Amino acid sequence: MPIPEGDPTRPQRRDADAWRSGLQPEMPRRSLLRLGVAGVAGYALQPSALAQVSGSGDVVPDDRSLIVRSQRPLNLESSVASLVDRLTPIDQFFVRSHFGAPAVDLAPWEVEIVGLVDRPLRLSLHELGRMEQSARTAVLQCAGNGRGLYRPRVPGVPWERGAVGQAEWAGVRLAELLERARPHKDAAHVHFLGSDSPPTPRIAAFVRSIPLDRAHDPGTILALRMNGEPLPTLHGGPARLVVPGWAGNNWFKWVRQIVVARDEAPGFYMQTAYRMPRTPVAPGAGQPAVPMDPVTWMNVKSLIALPGRGDVVAGRRAQIRGVAWTGQGHVTRVEVRVGPDEPWREATLLDEPDPGAWRCWRLEWEPARQGRFAITARATDSTGAVQPTTPAWNKSGYLWNGYDEVEIEVRGQEARQ
Repeated sequence: MPIPEGDPTRPQRRDADAWRSGLQPEMPRRSLLRLGVAGVAGYALQPSALAQVSGSGDVVPDDRSLIVRSQRPLNLESSVASLVDRLTPIDQFFVRSHFGAPAVDLAPWEVEIVGLVDRPLRLSLHELGRMEQSARTAVLQCAGNGRGLYRPRVPGVPWERGAVGQAEWAGVRLAELLERARPHKDAAHVHFLGSDSPPTPRIAAFVRSIPLDRAHDPGTILALRMNGEPLPTLHGGPARLVVPGWAGNNWFKWVRQIVVARDEAPGFYMQTAYRMPRTPVAPGAGQPAVPMDPVTWMNVKSLIALPGRGDVVAGRRAQIRGVAWTGQGHVTRVEVRVGPDEPWREATLLDEPDPGAWRCWRLEWEPARQGRFAITARATDSTGAVQPTTPAWNKSGYLWNGYDEVEIEVRGQEARQ
């Protein structure tokens, strides 16, 4: 039976197979767990970071532990409590992969720039490290963050609230690399190929592209470092793309080859996956009969990091803390409501506006009574976009940005009577 066009199991073109030849196979999970903090690995999933396994197979978070959404490939969700500060610690940062992290041998690692260029380049990690370095603090959010919150449910990794984090990324501006390679005048897109490989030739390789104008943006970098450390393997090391303001499907990992081209990248992960309907569709609808656009800019969103869902608060005063971010522009306001009939109160924004980065926020709250409370947050950005009560449904579960809500309990005589 022929494999339908656009199916991820469709065999890939010969040039992609040739490009992948000679690469090492996917690293076994046991080896991944042994990755230390030294060198480029810089990350270890320690058994102590995980709590007991629930009946669903997920790991129940224990304080700031990671939640295992799948083991092969390894997909880990951050505990929301770890997302309260300006930077997310590497060992608490979510992990997303389609086929698992590849085994990385740094000695021969090179990044090649080919295609519609006058001067094809091949640069080693050492050569990239000697170029002028640019640092950028930016939010990385999986396009499917919040997928598990859509109703009706959609297939895919059931991320809830923690497939997001913020780091300081440092590396070489992509524009500088392209300037050295001298793209042709008819070039319009930049394709990326990494060293991760599908488990079988029948599965589509993960190949994506971004428009050339976005590649020339000064914020777009080929990152070599994360929070001051060599970029960990699980986070795309030794080299990954950073595209501030855009969803994580564009932040290509384990970059080996950059191809300048006229058109978007072909294949399942560019032409079928990571696309959303241009206009809303009915919840539960199948393939929509409307134009589909690539997932690029994130939408405005806030997150309540503390207190957490189910927490018990004792004391007369409580502090509600969180983060908020957007794609284009910056967050200008975060509002918090305690109880469905209470007025919205404006939280204090703790950071200066920084496009592509989130802003931490805080609200002091004095409970009027003991009992259960629902705390809700919403954000507004500089374009005027306001976080909706519930976002429009889409069949892939992308870009959930409905109101964030946690339910807590206040106990003790300290609550204001």
